Amino acid sequence: MFRRLLVSLAALCAIAAVGVGVWFGYQQWQSEPAASSPVEEASLGAVKTEDGKVIVSDRAQLNLGLTAKPLETRVYWKTITLPGMIVDRPGTSDRDVVTPAAGVVTQIYHVPGDLVQPGERLFTIRLASDSLQQTQAELFKASENIKLAEAKRQRLVRGGEGIPQARVIEAESEIARLKVAVQGYRQELLNRGLPNAEIDGIARGKLLSELSIVAPRLDFAGDAPKSAEALGFELHELLVEMGQQVQAGATLCNLANHQLLAVEGKAFRDETALLQRSLEEGWPVEVDFREGATTAWPTFDPLLPISYIDNSIDPVNRTFSFLALLENQHKVVERDGRSRLLWRFRPGQKVLLQVRVEKMEDVFVVPADAVVADGLENYIFTQNVNTFEQVSVRVLHRDRETVVIANDGALETYERDGVQKTFAAVAQNAAAQLNRMTKTKSDGLPPGYHIHADGSLHKNEDEDR
Repeated sequence: MFRRLLVSLAALCAIAAVGVGVWFGYQQWQSEPAASSPVEEASLGAVKTEDGKVIVSDRAQLNLGLTAKPLETRVYWKTITLPGMIVDRPGTSDRDVVTPAAGVVTQIYHVPGDLVQPGERLFTIRLASDSLQQTQAELFKASENIKLAEAKRQRLVRGGEGIPQARVIEAESEIARLKVAVQGYRQELLNRGLPNAEIDGIARGKLLSELSIVAPRLDFAGDAPKSAEALGFELHELLVEMGQQVQAGATLCNLANHQLLAVEGKAFRDETALLQRSLEEGWPVEVDFREGATTAWPTFDPLLPISYIDNSIDPVNRTFSFLALLENQHKVVERDGRSRLLWRFRPGQKVLLQVRVEKMEDVFVVPADAVVADGLENYIFTQNVNTFEQVSVRVLHRDRETVVIANDGALETYERDGVQKTFAAVAQNAAAQLNRMTKTKSDGLPPGYHIHADGSLHKNEDEDR
């Protein structure tokens, strides 16, 4: 009996202890404020007022990613976007190297990718051309005959009056005839690509059995690059192999120099007047090379003037072309004793072209997220610390990235250095969210906060007590 009483008493004590623990836990839970999520804090810290203003706490601004800055007037160009591509500049970028005579390729000195300079040897051809061998022999023979004819004329002249003058004239005529023949043979060899030094050797009896093919002279068709450095050629494509027999006029390789390129754009017939005006006014085209924000190349001016508009329309796709000249950037890489070129812009690279069609002066330009359309009105928001005020503005132009606003007095401005600047900072984003906040039904300040005369929101001093 006594044991049962002790067990009952112990059970009652345990139940009482559990109850006391629960009661103290409940009291502590009641005294602590409930944690709120960032979205809830934003909603508590963003409250509209009666005059179209909205108060946004510091934390709510961070949650929205709000940024604001004063605006200043500038010139904005209304543009149209057209597709384009980087292409070789006609008559400048590429060269074909051909063999002047039939023969067999016995030596190849460079491979694709190598940097070669004008006059540098590319191939050696063992001659198999009967006509070239005959021309060499005739040149040597005519040169020697000239020497014999001159010696004969000198002997006749030394003979004095005992030698008829007709024989002297005949010798001089023979010399003139041989010189004409020599000039013809030399010109034929020049046309085959032989340099003057080798032709002089042939005239002295050093007939060629092999022919060296060298890189041609570098010409830019009247448009020299701004940089004085001429980089030479890059061997783009090799078209022959060792031991291959080639005929006169056969292409041995392709050389490329991409210092001067062009940007080719495509436009439809309806856009002809816009492009013609850009060409007449000298308005440049802004080229988006789509390289991304990170690039190791030097800065580059993307504004290029239009230099040519095609006067014919492609009958298949109904477009016409226009060109803007482009000067390339490069890097030279030395590897294994060979020089290689790295170009920033390459033929075939796709680009986007912003063609200017209208000039808008004395306007404000803001990001697209800084303006919200609400019915017939367009609003931006000026910032005064934590207070954002809705301002109606007139939109002149809008695209996916920017909005152009008229400087018509909706924003208070002052002039500095010939530019109108706004007194207030203008929110650069989140205009749609701020506009929705002005339409909420909650009024007053967030719980535990008060607002100062300058528009800043502060927490009550006794809030943490």
